Amino acid sequence: MKVFLSEEEIPRQWYNLAADLPTPLLPPLGPDGNPVRPEDLSPVFPMNLIEQEVSDKRWIDIPEEVLQLLYQWRPSPLHRAVYLEKALKTPARIYYKNEGVSPAGSHKPNTAVPQAWYNKQFGIERLTTETGAGQWGSALSYACALVGLKCKVFMVRISFEQKPFRKLMMNVWGAECVPSPSTETKTGRDILEHDPDTPGSLGIAISEAVETAVADTTGKTRYSLGSVLNHVLLHQTIIGLEAKKQLAKIGEKKVDVVIGCAGGGSNFAGLSFPFVLDKINGAQIDIIPVEPTSCPTLTRAPFAYDHGDVAKMTPLLPMHSLGHEFVSPPIHAGGLRYHGMAPLVSAAVVEGLLTPKAMNQLKCYESALFWARTEGFIPAPETSHAIAAVIDEAVKAREEGKEKVILFNWSGHGLMDLKGYESYMEGRLTDYPLPEEDLQKSLKSIENLPKPKVAKTGRW
Repeated sequence: MKVFLSEEEIPRQWYNLAADLPTPLLPPLGPDGNPVRPEDLSPVFPMNLIEQEVSDKRWIDIPEEVLQLLYQWRPSPLHRAVYLEKALKTPARIYYKNEGVSPAGSHKPNTAVPQAWYNKQFGIERLTTETGAGQWGSALSYACALVGLKCKVFMVRISFEQKPFRKLMMNVWGAECVPSPSTETKTGRDILEHDPDTPGSLGIAISEAVETAVADTTGKTRYSLGSVLNHVLLHQTIIGLEAKKQLAKIGEKKVDVVIGCAGGGSNFAGLSFPFVLDKINGAQIDIIPVEPTSCPTLTRAPFAYDHGDVAKMTPLLPMHSLGHEFVSPPIHAGGLRYHGMAPLVSAAVVEGLLTPKAMNQLKCYESALFWARTEGFIPAPETSHAIAAVIDEAVKAREEGKEKVILFNWSGHGLMDLKGYESYMEGRLTDYPLPEEDLQKSLKSIENLPKPKVAKTGRW
C-alpha cells in the first residue's frame, strides 16, 4: 500500500524535457519582439538559475548541498489507493505520489529549496514572490528560512482573505506577506485606483513582486517564481523520477494514465515529464493535465505569445493564455487561477502529447469528499481536480472491464483549506465556468502581440 525509497535511492539529477521535445521550444521575446538573451533576465533572476532556464541538456545534476536539504522530506512515499479502488469497484490500480509530506505541505518546496540555495550562492539577500492559495508563498518562506534569506510575498487578495493561516505559516518562517494588489507598488496602486474591490490575480501579484525586486538599487534582491518557467518544472521532475523507481520496485512495468492538476504547470510537469519522455519514445500513455472550468487555459485558450503578468514586466512567453489582464472568478483552488501555462506544458499540448481536461468546482469538491471518506487524507482544492479526473478514469476502466495503472500527483493537503470545504458542505459554493464573452474580452489584451508559429510533428 505504500512504497518507499531509501535516501540513497533519491534521484541525483533533474530531467529537462526541453532536450527531447519533438518540436523545439520557441524562445521568450523581449519588448522589441526579439528573443530574450540570458543577460536580459539578470535583474530578475540569478545567473546560475538563468543557465538552467535556457539549458537544453537532458540531465542536470542536483548539488549535494541541495540534496541534503531535500532529505528533510524526500524521497516521498508512493501510495496505492486501495480503499478508493474498492469503493469504485474498479479493476484499475491507482497510485499517487504523496507530496503533502513536505514541511510546507505541498510539492512546492521541491523548487523553493533549490531556488533559495542558488540565490544564496549568487550573493542574493532577499527574494520577492507572489502566491495564489499560499502554497508557494509558504514553501519559499520555509526555503528562505533554511538558507538564511529574507522573503517578501504578495498574496492574491481573495486568497489572503479566504486562507489567513497560509499567511501565518509564512510569518512563522520569518517572511512578510501582504495582500495583492497593494499600495506598496505602482502596479498595485494603479490597479486599486481603477478597481478598489478587485479580488486580485496571480498576474497582478507577479507584477508587484517583480517591480519590488528590480527596484532594489543594491542588487541584492531577486524574484522567485513557483511555476511556469523551465527551471521550476525541472526541479519538480524529482517527483516523477522517484515514482518510476517506486513503481518498478513493486513490479509495475507499464503506466496507462498519468494525471495532475495544472495551474501554472509545475506539479503536473514534475510527475508527468519523465513519462512524457517514455511517450515520445513509443509508450502508450494517456497524460492528462486537469484545470478548472473557470480558468480554462489549456482547454479553451489559444497558444499565443503573452506576458506572465498584468504590468507586462515579464518577457513574452509562448504559452496557452487567457490574456494577461484575465482575473479569475474566486474559486477556492487559488493555485489554479493563473492566466497562462508553462511553455513546456503548452508545447507538449500543441504536439499532442497531453490531453487536457477541465473540471467544475462542485464536482471537484464532491470527489475530494469521496476521497477523504475512503483514503482518509483531506486534499487541497487544487489536488481535488486531479482526483476528479482519476475517479472518471477508474470508472471508465470498470465500464470497459480493463485493468489499468493510473498514477497521479497528490500535490498537497487541504488542512489549511477547510473553510472551502465548509462552504461546499453548506451549499454556498457554485460552479464558475468561464463565459465565452468574458474569454473573448480578456483575449483582447493579446490581439496586438506577436503570434507564435504553431509547429508539431503530427506523431500524436
